[in-house]
Amino acid sequence: MATEPIPAEEPSGAAEALRRKGPGGDAEPGGAHAQKASPGENPGPVGTSSPVGTPSNPVGKPSPGAKASGVEPLADALALAVRRTGASGGGIYLVDETRQLLSLKVACGLSGEVAASWLQVPATASVPVGDAFREDRVVWVGSQEEMALAYPQTAAALPYRYAFAAAPLSGRIRCWGALFLTWPSDHSGRASPREMGNLAALGRRVARIIEDTGRNFVPPDEPHMIPVDGASEYFALSAHAPADLLERLPEGFVALDLEGRITFITSRAASLLGRHVSQLLGTRPWQSLPWMDQVLVEDHYRTAVISREPVGFTVLRPPDTWLDIDLHPDSSGISVRVDVRRSGSGDQPRTAAATTPGASVGRLYQLVHLAAALTDVVGVQDVVDLIAAQILPAFGADGMILSAADAGRLRIMGHHGYDRRTIESLDGLPVDTSLTPAGEALLRGVPLFFADPGELARDYPAAPRISGKQAWAFLPLISDSRPVGCCILTYARPHTFTADDRAILTSLGGLVAQALDRARLYDATHALAHTLQKALLPRSLPTFSGLDVAARYLPAGHGVDVGGDFYDLIRLDHTTAAAVIGDVQGHNVAAAALMGQVRTAVHATAGARPDEVLARTNRVLADLEPDLLVSCLYAHIDLARGQIGLASAGHVPPLLHRPGESPGVLEIDPGPLLGIGVDLPYPITTVPMPPGTTLALYTDGLVEVPGTDLDRLTGALAQLLAGPSRPARLVDKLILHSWPHGLPTDDIAVLLLKADEA
Repeated sequence: MATEPIPAEEPSGAAEALRRKGPGGDAEPGGAHAQKASPGENPGPVGTSSPVGTPSNPVGKPSPGAKASGVEPLADALALAVRRTGASGGGIYLVDETRQLLSLKVACGLSGEVAASWLQVPATASVPVGDAFREDRVVWVGSQEEMALAYPQTAAALPYRYAFAAAPLSGRIRCWGALFLTWPSDHSGRASPREMGNLAALGRRVARIIEDTGRNFVPPDEPHMIPVDGASEYFALSAHAPADLLERLPEGFVALDLEGRITFITSRAASLLGRHVSQLLGTRPWQSLPWMDQVLVEDHYRTAVISREPVGFTVLRPPDTWLDIDLHPDSSGISVRVDVRRSGSGDQPRTAAATTPGASVGRLYQLVHLAAALTDVVGVQDVVDLIAAQILPAFGADGMILSAADAGRLRIMGHHGYDRRTIESLDGLPVDTSLTPAGEALLRGVPLFFADPGELARDYPAAPRISGKQAWAFLPLISDSRPVGCCILTYARPHTFTADDRAILTSLGGLVAQALDRARLYDATHALAHTLQKALLPRSLPTFSGLDVAARYLPAGHGVDVGGDFYDLIRLDHTTAAAVIGDVQGHNVAAAALMGQVRTAVHATAGARPDEVLARTNRVLADLEPDLLVSCLYAHIDLARGQIGLASAGHVPPLLHRPGESPGVLEIDPGPLLGIGVDLPYPITTVPMPPGTTLALYTDGLVEVPGTDLDRLTGALAQLLAGPSRPARLVDKLILHSWPHGLPTDDIAVLLLKADEA
């Protein structure tokens, strides 16, 4: 594989390399004291491949605007966290709430190639940083076995031995993202409570930095990569001594940086590898040596980088020379020993690699990661968001159009990197035309790649070119032998598609096709289910003089998982009303249908005493024999008398605040759930309702938050009732307090009533 041209003057070996550029990185003839180059320095030229495989996205290089953007304090905090915990690397993800993404902004001690697959993570993803962010807790994974059990998708994409921790960036205002740290494989085990506390404190420290920086903090677009400090020093009377020492030994020695590039090599090593020093410095071995371009070789390197443990293997240098290679990693790079495997030693080669070149192991694991992510998407917009957030950065693209085949035309379902006018002009192109690359790719079922506008114009002179893009990948989306649509990845500059790129993108097209097919079906059933549910809830609430009312319903179901939560406000006369809220057991169409029947039964008996309303509704359910239970709370509101009468059928108690009193949970005597039996008592609780009183009825989805104490949460919600907010604003504050990041685990219904001030 070709690499960048090497300058004309090249060292003939390690000694000459150090004479031209000393261990400290300065060109000096020598000295009494030579110090090892600091981590992250690259004394040699680099190859053409950037750390993520695309020059436009140079992960692994410090961001040029680090100081100007205010990210420097964040980088210092990450470096401090790595040093204090003895971690081998780490990073900081910040949340983009608009797109619900966690984006890697600062990284330390990591390979850019490894980081490329994880530049952006959906905030909803089941990965350690996602759980730490959403659940506001420290996540500790002490071994690869634990990772496979708790996070199988992450384990499949990173199948190495290491320990991992993620801590939320919990600030005074909100949670800003997550901090993660990794340790070598020998750090595996269970974290102590003190370690968990320290990790949480480190996350809070990063959050304080973000909040203290305020408006001056502008996160970088690309990750700011920093080295791990604290590399060891060596001392010598001459700057040439280390190289001279290595040159005298019979083995060959090579130094790799964390990106796998050769930064130092002895003459003996170059000879064993069959190349001149000038042909190897600055390159990755599996790129500059064709016989090393194989999955196992690169995988051994990734194992050393991530697990920080020595790795030994044997590889065949054609035609018949076996080389023993030992990798010894640390936080600054990898030291490599190369030696000929002696004939007649009697030992079998260690993990001898196949001699057939294959796809980059990074690309293969990247495909595994993206395939796992595509299995989690639900709706069409989820597919679009995943392509934009993870697939585009992974392949260096900056634009995308996702089209679905519909009635003989390609209807654009989502896009990224295009303006509205361009999308309107491209929407609805015929599927059956071979004059456009999208139509041709879909008709033939073969992906098409164009590295520059000249290639596209040569093959498709009639194809519309109105976007100014310079390179394209047209991926046909075929599912079960049916054309589903077309996914187009575009580039702002000419882009050469390597064989690896074409192979991985072709496979990815099939995965996207299946995901899009499932997503369209989901969206259709989801819309049908929630249209049904919306029809069973009141379209609007009646208005009352002297009573301010607000309600919210927030579904958590997926597809046809229709919830059974309901609420209603019924006008009885000009001074009395009935408020009801309930929750039918289950999340399905049967639950939604029963919810409608319960509402009808309550309507039919509203105005009677609260206990009679529940008793009669219970008898209706007994006649229906639905095999489902229902919790329900009925409140009779009498504005003229200034009182409320309540009866509960096993429902969560309401929240109440009266002027001059402390807000809290209104304790009422509950009766049995509806549907258990007939002729059961439902006690009535009567409380005064003076002007300014606020009553909040809700379903258990509001307060049943994983990892949260129920009493403390309901107490905190009750305190919000004492604020000056009107019900329409207050009901949103209640939901936001319980679920600050959205994504409730159960349906939520809230009905808020406030008697006007006198």
